[in-house]
Amino acid sequence: MSLLKLDKADSVAVARTQLDVGQVVNGVTIRAPVPAGHKVAIKAIGAGQTVFKYAQPIGIASFDIAVGDHVHTHNLGFQAVDQDYAFGTNLRAAQTTEQIETFMGYDRGDGRVGTRNYIGIITSVNCSATAARMIADHFTPERLADYPNVDGVAAFVHGTGCGMGGDGTGFEALQRVMWGYARHPNLGGVLMVGLGCEMNQIDWLLEAYGLKHGPLFHTMNIQNVAGLRRTVEMGIEKVAAMLPEANKATRTPCPASALKVALQCGGSDAWSGVTANPALGYACDLLAAQGGTGVLAETPEIYGAEHLLTQRASDPATGQKLIDLIHWWEDYTARNKGSLDNNPSPGNKAGGLTTILEKSLGAAAKGGTTPLTGVYKYAEPITAAGFTFMDSPGYDPASVTGQIAGGCQIVCFTTGRGSAFGSKPAPTIKIATNTEMAIRMSEDMDIDAGLVLSDGISVEDMGRAIFAAILRTASGTETKSEAQGLGDYEFVPWQIGAVM
Repeated sequence: MSLLKLDKADSVAVARTQLDVGQVVNGVTIRAPVPAGHKVAIKAIGAGQTVFKYAQPIGIASFDIAVGDHVHTHNLGFQAVDQDYAFGTNLRAAQTTEQIETFMGYDRGDGRVGTRNYIGIITSVNCSATAARMIADHFTPERLADYPNVDGVAAFVHGTGCGMGGDGTGFEALQRVMWGYARHPNLGGVLMVGLGCEMNQIDWLLEAYGLKHGPLFHTMNIQNVAGLRRTVEMGIEKVAAMLPEANKATRTPCPASALKVALQCGGSDAWSGVTANPALGYACDLLAAQGGTGVLAETPEIYGAEHLLTQRASDPATGQKLIDLIHWWEDYTARNKGSLDNNPSPGNKAGGLTTILEKSLGAAAKGGTTPLTGVYKYAEPITAAGFTFMDSPGYDPASVTGQIAGGCQIVCFTTGRGSAFGSKPAPTIKIATNTEMAIRMSEDMDIDAGLVLSDGISVEDMGRAIFAAILRTASGTETKSEAQGLGDYEFVPWQIGAVM
């Protein structure tokens, strides 16, 4: 079959292959060239009428659309949808299982469990970024050879920390990111490096979050140490002293309930909502059944699908938190003279996605089917088990940074166009939505979910394969992005508010 109809209520179907003018597929005569993954009208749609995919609105017809027409940006427009939100009307409990899944992780002895064992150098401000990178760069694989249980020394540097208001959402978000990384279970040791005069003071962070100095936690400021060169030298000395202690950590059997998995997508295409995202959603359901946690994010990329999530809210307060985030983003984009429909990106559109409503319906599938148990601020610690949501922008590096700060030890990243993303200290598993791209970018893709279409593998079986990959990765198996050294430049805290 060359046309894939996703629901009987849909007015469009998806072309599985390139379709040419005059070609007859599934009883539909094609009236214009249609690239693979793009939409074809299977019902006549009048100008101003709603177009449906996944049995949900994805936009309105800009002109009359005939059966067999290519439906895309030239004739499908965005229109904000007024939702009638309902709470808890679609609650499906996580499936029960007697089999307790485990992985080989780093039990930190305080309830936290790591999947990696890095030493992290965290900066409070951009002014200390160079020092942090110089310290981390000193610890080459050759210098770390005597510490096989240490995965590396990673610098987490950013472009802010000063020139910002001392209160408000931006400052608080940056402090949550720093605290989240400083306490992350994938970091066996931490060195925080500041300048000294910045707005984002390290001492304030220590006082606010109760962080204490110790053999595996140190802080320093360039101004107090007496300059860049001495800071780098002292930083190298401090990290060198941490290595033997951090190397004492060993992997032991840990329950899957200890895992928090970031659910991400980037470079999406029309197959994202058909193959990889639903399969990842099934893996999320399997994780929830074990008592683990899946964390969906990218608030602008659930816009138009948020009502499907509020219907799964475990209680009205949780559902209302999600609606409040949507309203904040509507205001945020409006006052910055933008539009939530600025997303999809050009690459998404080339892959067949036309409006943010269509993209969101596919993106939300990553969250599976179990109840929504918690909604969190950006980089806020995730405390609930099951399926949760974190506020973040749709920009992948910033979104993943927040999820990792919230405690995620693994990232699952679906992509249709192809992405070279990777992250530290939490490794990223890349899941391709289509086999053609998976083959073309085989050095980057860990899993080919395109087999759901090309080989008829069920979404459930693909979800089981993803869940198995999560456990392997949590136990130390290297991902494709790790093998290529990605993750040192993908730490991007979300910068909110005015830069002064």
